[in-house]
Amino acid sequence: MNESDFNLKHQNQNTESKIVASLERISQAFRVLLWQESKEYALSPIQVQVLIFLLNHSNEKRKVSYLADEFNMTKATISETVKSLEQKNLITKEYEPHDTRSYIIHLTQKGKEIADKTSYFTREISAPIQNLDEESKENMLQSLFDIIHHLNKTGVITIQRMCTTCVYFRPSAEGKEPVCGLLEKVLYSEDLRIDCPEHQMKA
Repeated sequence: MNESDFNLKHQNQNTESKIVASLERISQAFRVLLWQESKEYALSPIQVQVLIFLLNHSNEKRKVSYLADEFNMTKATISETVKSLEQKNLITKEYEPHDTRSYIIHLTQKGKEIADKTSYFTREISAPIQNLDEESKENMLQSLFDIIHHLNKTGVITIQRMCTTCVYFRPSAEGKEPVCGLLEKVLYSEDLRIDCPEHQMKA
């Protein structure tokens, strides 16, 4: 690509650049909405993101090392975030008996309540998507899957738990729909997951 996606002369004549610029605007909206939500509870945006993640994921993912990979941050930065959340009585640590340096992070009742309330910060982004017809939603989802898969392969996004990066995923062949080998289920567009709790990354 010889021209920047933000070069307006190029952008206004190039569909791909318009899409990239649109995604960048949407990413701005996520940041604004998350910041607004975090201010209400005197938290930082990353603290809110960590609380929401802890609310929705299993014990093996509630560790500093996993959170660091999940949010593309250093362990030191995530540790500081966890320390701050503990000081605010939003999380507790359960140290593992075989390794006292390692611990699982649990939400307190107050932490669960805040995580649940703040997890709706995306509602203004969800609203126009809900108004799309089913075919448009499926096409949009598949396109976003392809973009995320590319970003994962190139190392921009380190952790993915979506179907197409899973060891159980059997790609479509001879015109047939893909299959989940774990569930032994045909995967139609609406069945594809962006964050699957049973996900196992391909080797």
